[in-house]
Amino acid sequence: MKVCDPVSLILRKKGGSVWSVPSDMTVYDAMRMMADKEVGALLVVDDGQLHGIVSERDYARKVILMGRSSKETPVSEILTEPLITIAPDCSVDEAMRLITTHRIRHLPVVREGKLEGLISIGDLVQWIAFAQDQTIEDLSHYIEGKYPC
Repeated sequence: MKVCDPVSLILRKKGGSVWSVPSDMTVYDAMRMMADKEVGALLVVDDGQLHGIVSERDYARKVILMGRSSKETPVSEILTEPLITIAPDCSVDEAMRLITTHRIRHLPVVREGKLEGLISIGDLVQWIAFAQDQTIEDLSHYIEGKYPC
């Protein structure tokens, strides 16, 4: 595991299942689905087309703080767009840079217009932590003379 690895390796490890909702679903039902699936965001997809993402942050800022009703507001009115996406060959390091620069928590992985998965900041941090552990272990073995020739 390395920070230069492509994000496709993260998807292979975690699986490509992605939860999505249609844009006409109510925010209340989307929040219920997030709670049921134990996720913080859902992609918004209509007729196979990716339109945006809706998150707990969108709910807090665009429904609660605006005094709107989650049972009457459709997801289309609060989703985040335009959506920043990455290709499967994007490096873990570049994906982390995008998440940090744009202050987002999720990146859809898209190849030739087809959704392949979704990675979160947690997925990236976990990958980087494992990569650092592996590097430390490799260096320790090298210093101890246990590194294969």
